[in-house]
Amino acid sequence: MARRRTPPRVRWDRVGRLAMLFVLVALLYLYLSAGLRTFSSWRQGRADNARVTAMQREHATLERQREVLGRQGTAEALARRLGMAHSNELQYVVNGLPPD
Repeated sequence: MARRRTPPRVRWDRVGRLAMLFVLVALLYLYLSAGLRTFSSWRQGRADNARVTAMQREHATLERQREVLGRQGTAEALARRLGMAHSNELQYVVNGLPPD
């Protein structure tokens, strides 16, 4: 009597385990990618807030400078320190003075 070969049976318990493993890996990937995006957005937000704070400080400094330079006497004093004079003024250069 010849033995008949039975076709191999599908091991449904192994197929189920593989399917569950695949679903677990897919879920882990989705959670990790969402977490990384959230962390990246949080870091970008902190960097943006720091940049805005620095710009606000710089703006306040520039506003103070504008206010100081807007006064009548300030521009003239700065020009005189640079050696400038009005067009109708005579300038004299004195050389040979003894050192103090």
